[in-house]
Parts: sequence; structure tokens; C-alpha cells
Amino acid sequence: MTKYDIKEARRELYTASDGFEIVDVPELRFLAVDGRGDPNTAPEFTAAVEALYSTSYTLKFTSKNELGRDFTVAPLEGLWRAADVGSFTRGDKSSWEWTVLVAQPDWVTEAEIERAIDTVRSKKNLRSVDEVRSLLLTEGPSVQILHIGSYDDEGPTLARLHHEYMPAHGLTFNGDHHEIYLSDPRRTAPERLRTILRQPVRPL
Repeated sequence: MTKYDIKEARRELYTASDGFEIVDVPELRFLAVDGRGDPNTAPEFTAAVEALYSTSYTLKFTSKNELGRDFTVAPLEGLWRAADVGSFTRGDKSSWEWTVLVAQPDWVTEAEIERAIDTVRSKKNLRSVDEVRSLLLTEGPSVQILHIGSYDDEGPTLARLHHEYMPAHGLTFNGDHHEIYLSDPRRTAPERLRTILRQPVRPL
């Protein structure tokens, strides 16, 4: 059985260099949970991630056992938004709203997602499982870059993106700030974390 891995199937979206580049992001399906507040201190964030992965692994095992199609569970991703975009470069995380995401293969249906949520709900006492939802997201043209280091050190890169690269190329914001977490922070030193920073854009 060939195992599907979105990092290989959509390699251009899940790899990046240390320089800004434009990618065209098509419609993708995710599991998603919404919340707000500092992800370092908000218990809702940890609960959301746990619910997403429990549901994703349930979908993986169901797909493998019932459909004969196995897949690697995708990395965690996050959409971030704030009334003041400058809070991203300042690191003012308490004012952020977020949607944490895990991408799903295109053969996973809404019905299978609902069944997986029901399975997790019946087997585990997870506070956020009822908040898991399916999300179809099309970001289109986006600027992305690979950040290596602590999440708290992203500010200067985002400042260059917002105040140098985008104005120089006649671009403005067209969606939420998007991060893809390629490293497991439980097993990786902060200075070695690899994160794709992505910003959907449109012409001014």
C-alpha cells in the first residue's frame, strides 16, 4: 500500500527557502479549531491541538482499514489574525485570534470527518473535540519563507515581509498569516525549529 504524504504530494507548499517566494495555494481540506489568546499560555490552544490530532489519526486508521488508502498525518498549521497587524511583528500574542489546522487527503469526505469526530467523542474525554470542523481553504497567490529558530523570533522576518517585500512588489494582504510547523517543538531545540511563514497576497 502506497502511503500518501502531503509534504511530498504538495512539495512546493511544504518546503521553502530562506528567501521570499510566491506560491499559488489551491483549495485544500483541513480539520480546524478556532480560538484566541497567547498559544504559549492559553489552555484552549493545547486542547485544540490534541483534538485535531486525535481526529486526524482516527481518520488515518479508518482510511487504511476501510478504504485501503493510508496516509501520513500532516504537520500542524496555524492561521493567525489580529485587529492590529503590527502585533505580529511586536509579538503581542495575547491579542491574536487563531485557527489551528491539520490538512487532510482530498479523498476524505465530510461524512468521514463527522464519523471520526463522533468516534473521538465517544472514546476520549477531550474538551475541544466538539469544536473540530472541516475547512476548505483556498489561499491563492501567497508569499512564503522558511524561518529557522524560535517562534518568538519571527518578528524581524515578518517586518521585512510586511514593510519591504510586499510594498516593493506592489502587494497587500489577502488573508490570514499562515504558519506551517515542520518541526516537533517537543523534540527540537527552539533555535532549530523550522516553520514556513506564509502570507496570502493580492496586487495593490
